[in-house]
Amino acid sequence: MMLSGYPNAAPLAGLGGGVLIGLAAALMLLGAGRIAGVSGIAARAIGIGDSSLPKLSAWLFLLGLPLGAAIVMAAGGTVQPSFANPLVLVIAGLLVGAGTRIGSGCTSGHGVCGMSRFSPRSLAATAVFMTTGIVTVAVMNALGQEVLP
Repeated sequence: MMLSGYPNAAPLAGLGGGVLIGLAAALMLLGAGRIAGVSGIAARAIGIGDSSLPKLSAWLFLLGLPLGAAIVMAAGGTVQPSFANPLVLVIAGLLVGAGTRIGSGCTSGHGVCGMSRFSPRSLAATAVFMTTGIVTVAVMNALGQEVLP
């Protein structure tokens, strides 16, 4: 399927990915009684989070994220990753980490798990990060740094 103006769009793959993310979040909640928020799981893995999730489970969850991507790539995925300067990545990672601690969760926790539970905190957080993303794209486009076609 091709979308006008978005020749590289893959809506069916996106739909499939969304279904898998939702299924994984539901299985984590129903099977382990835990919210599949990556920042909380990462905090538990490195010992700065206080949850009942065993550290081994947290590390296995985190290792499964890149492993899953590698499996998709090996199965014929055509993703060509491009990375920023390593210093920029470190700074961005620290800022995201600080933001997830301040905001009591990350996009996966608030956007996927919290929204599905109608959590007021997650509704507010998701509205803030979606609005921020939209404004950032608009500003970048206005500055001539085209983000979207």
